[in-house]
Amino acid sequence: MKKSASIFSILALAIPLMTIAQETKNTDKKREPGHYDTNKFSQMYTQMATPNMFRTASGAPGPAYYQQQADYKIKVELDDKNTRLSGEETITYYNNSPDPLDYLWVQLDQNEKKSDSKSPLIENQRMDGAMTPDGFTKKFMEQPFQGGFNIEYVKDAKGNPMKHTVNQTMMRIDLDKTLKKGEKISFSIKWWYNINNYRVDGGRSGYEHFSKDGNNLYVIAQFYPRMAVYNDVEGWQNMQFWGEGEFALPFGNFEVSITVPADHIMEATGELMNRKEVFTADQLKRYQQAEKAYDNPVIVVTQAEAEQRSKTFSDQKKTWKFKATNVRDFAFSTSRKFIYDAMAVKIGGKNVMAVSLYPPEANPLWEQYSTRVVAHTLKSYSSYTFDYPYPKAVSISAEDQGMEYPMICWNYGRPDEKGYVSDRLKYGMMGVIIHEVGHNFFPMIVNSDERQWTWMDEGLNTFLEYLTEQSWDKNFPSSRGPAAKIVPYMSGDQRFLEPIMSNSETIHQFGANAYAKPATGLNILREIIMGHDLFDHAFRTYANRWKFKHPTPEDFFRTMEDASAVDLDWFWRGWFYSTDYVDIGIKNVKQFYVSEEPTKEMKDFAAKRGRFLQDNGPFVYMVSDSSEDFKPEMKKPFVIQDVKLLSDYVETLSPEEKKGLKAPKYFYEVEFEKPGGMMMPVIVDLEFEDGTTENYHFPVQIWRKGNEVVKRVFATEKPVKKIQVDPKLQTADIDVTNNVWPKEAVKSKFDQFEKK
Repeated sequence: MKKSASIFSILALAIPLMTIAQETKNTDKKREPGHYDTNKFSQMYTQMATPNMFRTASGAPGPAYYQQQADYKIKVELDDKNTRLSGEETITYYNNSPDPLDYLWVQLDQNEKKSDSKSPLIENQRMDGAMTPDGFTKKFMEQPFQGGFNIEYVKDAKGNPMKHTVNQTMMRIDLDKTLKKGEKISFSIKWWYNINNYRVDGGRSGYEHFSKDGNNLYVIAQFYPRMAVYNDVEGWQNMQFWGEGEFALPFGNFEVSITVPADHIMEATGELMNRKEVFTADQLKRYQQAEKAYDNPVIVVTQAEAEQRSKTFSDQKKTWKFKATNVRDFAFSTSRKFIYDAMAVKIGGKNVMAVSLYPPEANPLWEQYSTRVVAHTLKSYSSYTFDYPYPKAVSISAEDQGMEYPMICWNYGRPDEKGYVSDRLKYGMMGVIIHEVGHNFFPMIVNSDERQWTWMDEGLNTFLEYLTEQSWDKNFPSSRGPAAKIVPYMSGDQRFLEPIMSNSETIHQFGANAYAKPATGLNILREIIMGHDLFDHAFRTYANRWKFKHPTPEDFFRTMEDASAVDLDWFWRGWFYSTDYVDIGIKNVKQFYVSEEPTKEMKDFAAKRGRFLQDNGPFVYMVSDSSEDFKPEMKKPFVIQDVKLLSDYVETLSPEEKKGLKAPKYFYEVEFEKPGGMMMPVIVDLEFEDGTTENYHFPVQIWRKGNEVVKRVFATEKPVKKIQVDPKLQTADIDVTNNVWPKEAVKSKFDQFEKK
């Protein structure tokens, strides 16, 4: 054993005589200073909230964790002729917090559409060089849409008026008596509002008008005054709704009656309690068949029935009654144009109904794909998180929409007037259905604060959307998820980039920042940092810890580490709290061969170290070659028997041990650099002259001492033709021109197109 130790120590003393350098490109991009500590491996004690009895250091809910509850009894009626919705509701609010409450905050999100709303005033404007007549008229000549809630009264349980103050999209209700811990209060609100044509006036809900037959298709949400969240992190989450940041809501139980024209078909959050009253006998029979159909959807309301109803415009009314348990919100969709199909999905030993409603204009695309995609999404998401707990998931065809609510969502994508469906449209429609149905898990169940942290629902959901798309079709053209797709954003102008940990209203490039970058980050964690097993277990742990609760970013970050034993503070700091980018390249490559004769440089270096001062050997020395054509066999080939010291040692080994010995002849000392501030593992491919390859994966801790450069030695039996960093584009490296040795020209997509 002493002899082997001597050999290796001498090898480590070798001095190269010549360097073959990889040219590097100096980036002129400016990174914002001060995003985080100089030591990028330091723990994030200063960035994260201090653990406490409500939220533990492990990322789990603490022993004192609490959340409020709001139960609703709502009656609404749709005036189809005047596109108006009116309603009254009774809210029962439970104070489960340790804090006494002197007032309550209620969200009035429809007020973002009021004519005097401040939301349009916060946007920059510029004068267009040319405008369409209808665009000019709407912008400068027409009166603004008269939207927003009209509150008729707020009364207590005895019918007495309650003092209330409306501040834009929030309403404060002052209490006559402090609401203490463990107490509850009931009060009623009556209201109405004009429904917006969302294709004209914008919005996440409203109606779509079909000029050919005069019908409307309604997607109705944020339609009732809703309780704001009160918790241990924010107190009251009463941040205004400016239009971008979505909704923070408490869980509760709903009983909702919805009165619509008698010829309408609808779906909503919750279970339909009076199906026999609102379906025909034939429709009821078909629905019962759908409850037992696991392979293909059953058409419950046919296209012929939908087309016939679209001509009637009934003056009669019909009331649909729904009940939902432990949900954070309620939404519904109704129209006389709806076709309805459904199928059963087996999740965790129980049946869940996958349902789609769509007008004839959506066929044949929706009949072919929508409900099948819903079913696939429920199975896929459940496999990564928890069994889907609700009785159904509904997909509504609403053009120009993509929005989610518990058990129901609106999704765009229809053929053109001639029925043509491009691949882009087909995959786009399927992608948005997966995404919006997936929101049932994040944030409808894992109930993060969308008003503050958009990425916690959109980013996590986009990541699972990518996995679900790929399991649906391995050639699915996913637009977000793979590392290479985030490069254009991360390599952009730093003036228009914000950390992921930014409030929704302050982000320049919303989709890239809140959807794509966090999804890409999770994909990188799963593929090259943690591995599938560790990542999937930790992600599932987070989902189960926080289902039907209100997690924060710290709860997610801490749980991912707690359940995996992988230190990820460096990743959260760089990927989520900064705008640093990845750029890892090859700076230098030094080539060596083996010699038995010591060089002067070798002896000088040894003397400085105070070791091996005598000239006698035998020792093994590493000497660099001065030629680019690196062929050590032209010198004295390295064979184990050529070196007496090695052969003496080898003779002491058993035949089995001798078989395991390698005989490297080629030695490459590769120096890696990272011009980008974001650290990543170093992934390297060696390609040999015979066409074979070897793959190496060095953990991110290789940068742990703050080095701007790191070195690794590759000892091979065959000459290396090419060395490449991140060959599969798995790290979001923004500059691949420094990733290859010997340096080679990087062809643009235009060059590749020209070659074709």
